[in-house]
Amino acid sequence: MVMVYLRLFYEFFKAGLFAIGGGLATLPFLSSMADKTGWFTQSELADMIAVSESTPGAIGINMATYAGFKTAGIPGALIATIGLACPSVIIIMLIARFLQSFSDNAIVKAAFYGLRAASVGLIAAAGFLVVKIALLDIDAFTAGGGIASLFKIKEIIMAAVLWLAMKKINVHPVVFIGISLVIGILLRMAGA
Repeated sequence: MVMVYLRLFYEFFKAGLFAIGGGLATLPFLSSMADKTGWFTQSELADMIAVSESTPGAIGINMATYAGFKTAGIPGALIATIGLACPSVIIIMLIARFLQSFSDNAIVKAAFYGLRAASVGLIAAAGFLVVKIALLDIDAFTAGGGIASLFKIKEIIMAAVLWLAMKKINVHPVVFIGISLVIGILLRMAGA
């Protein structure tokens, strides 16, 4: 079990170190981790995203806690969470100490310019991953189901309606999370 704990720390430390752009930027790393370790499936990753987005706290930390718990219980949850947070704490401490004296340096400014682009790319990759998991059925399509089998029509309609409602109705996002929860339960119970 010690090896599992060490591997959890290592994998989440790597994700925390390289996921520039916040919690959503951890999704490509988690997708890769799912394939590489077998700790969770891509479908379970979609569930983790839903739980992490609908609970208080940062999505990356929530997902590390969820994945760690699923893999190795409470100790795994703690180890994965610490592993994900560690690089940020170390980097922020180093940056805070040195950035003030280098903030006008052209190389530092250029580095931040490049990091912004990396951040956008990682977040966009996470967005595409969520769309692929939540709105597309790649397996059905590749099994020869035709182009119509590629799209999860109910999910696409639900996402579009909720997105439009969010644009038009000025209420807290938690209301839309609650609505989605109720619709999901009703659809599943109805066998739709």
